Amino acid sequence: MHSAAATPQGDRIRWVELPGREPTRVYVHGLGATSPAYFTETAVHPSLAGHRSLLIDLLGHGISDRPTAFDYTLEAHADALARALTEADVTGADLIAHSMGGSVAIVLAVRHPHLVSRLVLVDANLDPITPRPGALGSSGIAARSEEEFLAGGWQEIRDLAGPHWWSTMRLAGREALHRSAVHLTRGTTPTMRELLLALRIPRTCLLPEADAPLPGTETLTASGVTVVPIPDCGHNIMLDNPDAFARATATALDRAPMDA
Repeated sequence: MHSAAATPQGDRIRWVELPGREPTRVYVHGLGATSPAYFTETAVHPSLAGHRSLLIDLLGHGISDRPTAFDYTLEAHADALARALTEADVTGADLIAHSMGGSVAIVLAVRHPHLVSRLVLVDANLDPITPRPGALGSSGIAARSEEEFLAGGWQEIRDLAGPHWWSTMRLAGREALHRSAVHLTRGTTPTMRELLLALRIPRTCLLPEADAPLPGTETLTASGVTVVPIPDCGHNIMLDNPDAFARATATALDRAPMDA
């Protein structure tokens, strides 16, 4: 395990690091998750093994610190991640990012372009989400005020999440979980989708085949984004079908950088 100060107050981001060749690969988890639990199997898969790999936890999640004064916007997550990657001597990394982590990765690539050479977005959030009471995930969390969530609303989310997701969600700070969900549902301005379309690096979106087609696929592909449906999986593609995930990710990371 490694760590780096990620805020001016000294809050630390931590990661599990696997040694190997460059370029570095950075794996970023989704809301209420942790990268070592979600990505270890595929990071060491024969299709992907051999590169220096950072299985990193965003602030408020997993083994990273859980500061209560941090606002947990997508931009703040991206800037904190950038500080940690800089401390780890990372430049031009391949980012493999799931769900909310994909939104953070897009913002990172826009705000800190020297850190990112390729993006693989794993069923990532590209558009704002409508908060909805009783819904699973960010939509249900964001439907409550922070006060309501901290006072006991988190228990409903625990019950909806089920034991698998809750096993990592329970590691997240409750302020971090709520604020991250709220800001994920709000998205960015311009939207994450618009930011992704404007990037000039190789970009791939993986999604469950059962959810295809991805909304806006024609516009994405016209801008150079590769959209790849993965069979036999749900939202957690890397856990549900690790072989197909690893092969698709390896293919995506073989793409040469785009011309400026």
